[in-house]
Amino acid sequence: METIYTWEAISENQTRMTLRNKGIPSGFSKVFTPVMSKMMEKANNKDLKKIKEILEK
Repeated sequence: METIYTWEAISENQTRMTLRNKGIPSGFSKVFTPVMSKMMEKANNKDLKKIKEILEK
């Protein structure tokens, strides 16, 4: 699994952040794809909350 964050200046005061997760489950992990998806979503939200806290200091 790979998570990619891309940052793009929209204006002097605005930045767009794009988040992309990619990965190809194989073997036994295919069974857990729905569970893994929810876990990744939760981890991403936690990371985004932390990034927001850092940037707003």
